[in-house]
Amino acid sequence: MSILQAILLAIVEGITEFLPVSSTGHMIIVESVMGIHSDFTKTFTVAIQLGAILSVLVLYYQRFLKNIDFYVKLLVAFLPAAAFGLLFSKRIDALLENPLVVGITLFTGGLIFLFVDSWFKKTETDGLTEVDKPSALKIGFFQCLAMVPGVSRSAATIIGGLTQKLNRKTAAEFSFFLAVPTMFAATAKKLFDFHKSGGGFSVHELKLLALGNAVAFVVALIAIRSFINFLTKYGFRGFGYYRIVVGLGIILCCLMGYNLQIL
Repeated sequence: MSILQAILLAIVEGITEFLPVSSTGHMIIVESVMGIHSDFTKTFTVAIQLGAILSVLVLYYQRFLKNIDFYVKLLVAFLPAAAFGLLFSKRIDALLENPLVVGITLFTGGLIFLFVDSWFKKTETDGLTEVDKPSALKIGFFQCLAMVPGVSRSAATIIGGLTQKLNRKTAAEFSFFLAVPTMFAATAKKLFDFHKSGGGFSVHELKLLALGNAVAFVVALIAIRSFINFLTKYGFRGFGYYRIVVGLGIILCCLMGYNLQIL
């Protein structure tokens, strides 16, 4: 992997990780176009999530210093995904190797997004601005849907928040907060598995990881702020159209025999 390729992947990660468009689906496209498929690429795309996590901590540091109850809610919401991840990790990895699944879920999710604003129209004016523990747990179960590649973790958790009568802004922000323990755990597990299998990083690879995290951090800072403003003003329909286009593109590539790989 070159420096330019690392930067491009980190930009895609920073933009798509917190948007309801599936970072996995976009990584498929970028990796396939650049032709970089290796064990290091697989580890790199997960490890640079740490940079994206840091952007949430920086932007919302006051919320993370608020009180213990905030962390209890995050723990409650995190537990379902942690349990499902441990139980079904092998099946999840198998799904990750099937780009057609990603294309179908992106497309289907896009269709759903065309109607989300009308389904939850009332929550935007009368929605709640605080998450209680029962709602946090239910949002946590929605997050488990994102284990199917292409669903999008942020999409699943934001819609989960809307079903709990949160307004868009509150649902999106809780999705960001929940990303911190979820993505940290996923990154830690991936690095541990890589180390356990006897893997190690060269000096060049360590530099790429540092660069990737730095780029993902800066881009995610911008993406989060822009997303909140866009979501509050325009809702989900635009993301729905975008997901439909990308999903159809991946499906057509699969049907035409292009070898899209996810590592």
